[in-house]
Amino acid sequence: MSLIVKAGKTGKQVLYRILPQEKRYVSYTRRVERVKTPERVVAMTFEGGPMDLPAVPDKFNGRSLTDVLLDTLGEYGAQGTFLVVGDTGENYPDVPGRPGQAGWSGVRYSHCPDINQDERGGAANNPRLMSRILQEGHQAANYGYRHIPFGKRAFVYGKREHGKSLEEAVADQTRLHTLLKKTYGYEMTMGTPPWGADRIDGCFTAGDVYDQMGYLYLASSFDGGGRVPVSRGGVETIRQAEITAMTAPMEKLLAADPDALRGQIIRHQGGYNMARRTPVAFGLKNQLELLRKYGYRVVTARQLVAECPFSDVGPEEPGFEKLVRLQKTRGIVCSDNCLRLDAPMTWGELAMLLAPRREAVNRRIQRIRETGKPQHPHWGAMDWCAEQGILKYAMEPDETVKGLPREFFDPVQGLTRRQIYEAFRG
Repeated sequence: MSLIVKAGKTGKQVLYRILPQEKRYVSYTRRVERVKTPERVVAMTFEGGPMDLPAVPDKFNGRSLTDVLLDTLGEYGAQGTFLVVGDTGENYPDVPGRPGQAGWSGVRYSHCPDINQDERGGAANNPRLMSRILQEGHQAANYGYRHIPFGKRAFVYGKREHGKSLEEAVADQTRLHTLLKKTYGYEMTMGTPPWGADRIDGCFTAGDVYDQMGYLYLASSFDGGGRVPVSRGGVETIRQAEITAMTAPMEKLLAADPDALRGQIIRHQGGYNMARRTPVAFGLKNQLELLRKYGYRVVTARQLVAECPFSDVGPEEPGFEKLVRLQKTRGIVCSDNCLRLDAPMTWGELAMLLAPRREAVNRRIQRIRETGKPQHPHWGAMDWCAEQGILKYAMEPDETVKGLPREFFDPVQGLTRRQIYEAFRG
């Protein structure tokens, strides 16, 4: 099964390269997997915790895996981002799959940290670990209260139960968000779709979930390894092989280009791999040592985005501070976190700049529910602007802007996104 998972990952990467890429639209929710920065700084995510079970093999005197990860991060002055779940104890009836297969922790549902041990995982069951994560300055991001995919996943996880509606996905996210806010006074600002399921029944996507939540979509650009188990050898041989699998790719990359990881988000498993082992407990230290050697800071994803919010524009850009301020309240960034400042602006993008976020989001969602059909990403903003008399209903959202409403803009020569954002008085 580990070979099937590897083949699936490789095939997905190949298809991504050879198939035509979908058009990127300005969006309130941006998929953040790396940012442009002149600094050697990275973020690290840890999926599926907190976990109150020991590392496997246990070489830490029975300390929980989450404690081991926190101890290691603290030793290097590093800050992590923990993609936390709430409690998977409601995900029954279920049976375990075969060890080493994708359904090892449950055929119908995911269980954190393992099937029939749900009470040892999740924020709802581990107040000590959750408190420690937050008190030590780490970030918590939303990985779903019950960790159920937003929609159906094909191939490896196709047999798993999944959400059936946007409302169901938002309710599950809100449940975990409310738990952390009420219990710890902590406000989450980012989320990752459980099992990477982006499509939702009813013509919706993960972006629509995070539009409702006010989140950024937290992704990653570098796989820290440790998920796919090594299948042959004795206990120590396997342990060393899995540690090497985590460290060698990073070592090779940095040796070729010491700046290669600048602004990237490195993804880790925060629990068991498919063979119920935890190579991250051992490999993380080696990775942090390597990053220290090359002068990298390890910060939370929230801190990384605060230093530079965009994937294609950095602090060297004239007007950078204005762009940073604008993106906090206006739709100016594409769904892949790029600004594309030299592209001509369209009527739909102009509407995203002018319309109130809540109006734009709610109108589009309501339109999808009424028609049962997909809608242009800028439909809600266009509808609001037309209702206000700013734009006309006859304007096509993908048509290039030919003139600007004078009440919003200083005189501007040219109509690229850069020029329009510079001239915007809002």
